[in-house]
Amino acid sequence: MRTRLRRLRTGGREFVWKADIRHVRGERDCHRCIRVRAWGAGKNSRALQADLLSKSWGSPWGACATDGAYPEPGDVRSLIEYALAHGWAPDVVGGTHFLTERAHPAFELPGFLLTDRLRVPTAPDPTDRVIRAAEAD
Repeated sequence: MRTRLRRLRTGGREFVWKADIRHVRGERDCHRCIRVRAWGAGKNSRALQADLLSKSWGSPWGACATDGAYPEPGDVRSLIEYALAHGWAPDVVGGTHFLTERAHPAFELPGFLLTDRLRVPTAPDPTDRVIRAAEAD
């Protein structure tokens, strides 16, 4: 199946992005995770990558089975603007700029937190963070 690239404009510039649905295991549950990748200067430019952990919690059937969270274009715009303000240089050729939970623990979107668990299996368990975020909302 071919992945659809979406376009958005922010700061007078056009970006393309895609979002892939994944799942990440916690100690007590499975969680929906969306890997967002964006480019600001063509396919060879430095990509932005962020793994967004859904804050959904409380389903009796488990989060993986029932969670339908997916980032809206406004969420991706916020992600891009944050990354630009924190060192992402989209005009550089090659490589990936990662927004990580470890480097940006305070960053969150209305329905998502950053997680490192998809890239680093030994990263902190996401379940407690999801529960705390759901209770705070």
